[in-house]
Amino acid sequence: MGVTIGLPFYNAEDYLELAIKSIFAQTYQDWELILMDDGSTDKSLEIAKSINDPRVSVYSDGKNKKLAARLNEIVKLAKYEYLARMDADDLMDTSRIETQIKLLEENPQLDLISTGTISIANDLKYIGSRGFNLNKITLDDLLYKRASPLHASIVSKTNWFKRNPYDESLKIAQDYDLWMRACKKNDFNLKIITDRLYYYREENNATAKKVLAAYKNERVMYKKYAGNKYFILWTKSKIKSLLVWGISVLKKEDLLLKRRSKKKTDIVERDHYLTEINVIKSTKLPTL
Repeated sequence: MGVTIGLPFYNAEDYLELAIKSIFAQTYQDWELILMDDGSTDKSLEIAKSINDPRVSVYSDGKNKKLAARLNEIVKLAKYEYLARMDADDLMDTSRIETQIKLLEENPQLDLISTGTISIANDLKYIGSRGFNLNKITLDDLLYKRASPLHASIVSKTNWFKRNPYDESLKIAQDYDLWMRACKKNDFNLKIITDRLYYYREENNATAKKVLAAYKNERVMYKKYAGNKYFILWTKSKIKSLLVWGISVLKKEDLLLKRRSKKKTDIVERDHYLTEINVIKSTKLPTL
């Protein structure tokens, strides 16, 4: 038993080393790490190649194929039964992989486990968190956003991704398309746990430009998957786009970041996070 951790990266020199440290700090150590470069032009590839550990492989072809293509490549390269996702600008709790692997082992009917998340700023400041328990997700849950698995927090059976590849024609929201496509064919046995095991730098993603692009793309998804619910969902999406546009005009984009997480700070949770960050920072990487 083991897990392949797939970490695609593109121009992530400011964050990549710490992301890798959070992997080496895991309580679960039976892993291989695939570092997949997507044509970086900064020092990201240099950082990746500096890691000297037989469990770590670095792949680079100099091309910029985008996320979906790189994730499909990682699946093809994976040698273990389980596959874990991670983004290059994020971190994870040191117990993340152990917790999710244990759940998959104890629940063989499940294919994927997603976790709660702690939202952090680029400087690692604790912003807030979100998470809930959910044992089953329907297509309507996804369409109406009653449930949104955090893509980068997924640990799954590798075979699930082999039979459900990403659509490489999509530039964004590849995960949203994949979840709905799998739901349509009754192949989405996923559990969401409330544990905040993934540390997500949302500051990079909660911008008006990215949110508007995501809403535009979700309207494309509705056309593909919503059937007779298309019009009402399309209308709601357009209204949300107008609100985000207004927030942008008023230069209040910070509201987009705040709305993603609970407002009240959980002191115990924050202190645990700060302890974890210190452990991750102090982790030594084997380098050339």
